[in-house]
Amino acid sequence: MLASFSIIPIGVGENLKTYVAEIVKLVQDSGLEYRLGPMETTVEGEPEAVWTLLKKCHDRMRTLSNRVITHIAIDDREGAQNRIRGKVEEIEAILKK
Repeated sequence: MLASFSIIPIGVGENLKTYVAEIVKLVQDSGLEYRLGPMETTVEGEPEAVWTLLKKCHDRMRTLSNRVITHIAIDDREGAQNRIRGKVEEIEAILKK
């Protein structure tokens, strides 16, 4: 399963990097493969591990902010592996990059 997500604390000001770093630390500690992007983070793993991590990240942000908005996009394809790299590599191959 792939899951791309962003967790946004509301009412904490404009500078969010310290809040984001708290969440990325949880992602790193999860042992799941991940890619950090400028607007979201993508993780890959077994569904139960991914769901557990998403809840843990949301819950952690709730301890830091009274209001949190979490966006999640999931690609759950049976038998798919290494999609976190593979999906990008397939497009780059088409573009001859």
